[in-house]
Amino acid sequence: MNGLRRDGLDRVRALAARANERGTLGVDIAVFPPATLLVELRAALEASPIALGAQDCAIAEKGAYTGDLGAPMLADAGCRYVILGHSERRHGHGESDETVRRKAEAASAAGLVALICLGETQAERAAGQTLEVLGAELARSLPERMGDADAVIVYEPVWAIGSGLTPSREEIAEAQGFVRQRLSGRDPGLGERMRLLYGGSVTPSNAAEFMAITDVDGLLVGGASLDSADFWAICEASGA
Repeated sequence: MNGLRRDGLDRVRALAARANERGTLGVDIAVFPPATLLVELRAALEASPIALGAQDCAIAEKGAYTGDLGAPMLADAGCRYVILGHSERRHGHGESDETVRRKAEAASAAGLVALICLGETQAERAAGQTLEVLGAELARSLPERMGDADAVIVYEPVWAIGSGLTPSREEIAEAQGFVRQRLSGRDPGLGERMRLLYGGSVTPSNAAEFMAITDVDGLLVGGASLDSADFWAICEASGA
């Protein structure tokens, strides 16, 4: 919940200009602004390779759901992606795995790619429950019929969001590898095909280190995305 119209336009235009100067990009880049800015930023991104995404969607397609935004509405606004199950939704708004799963089904039906977030709290990590939590959230949040064409999995430890704290390289590799293994157990080959992202206090100074970790295919960037120069530096560190 950051940025007004002027802020959003300035940031996105700066990113689009950098991307257009670069030409062919080595990575996929998407921005996820507040819903109030989606339509206007769609226009600002039309001539660039940067995609647009939303921060959440409703379970219902349409109807009497005051304050909600249906996935078809987001697709109509120009979105290609939507973030679901972010820790701030799970823990700040009480969203369950079932809620995330139903939202993912709605996103897929509307043609959106769902970024499904998983992650443990600090207490769960201290209790040695990280892999148990990730396994349960993955099993209950990712619909059975969804594959790599319409879903991306994001490991974002709750305690690392905006805290400046990050897991060790070994801890991230363990978590990502576990998720990939579970995906392969669900559908042979799915673990290899599914993109797995890491999110949690990503900055220009640590992005390359994260990207070098086994089974990290990309990054979900939080606070650093509010500065277009920092965000572009992260894109470059990721291979843009």
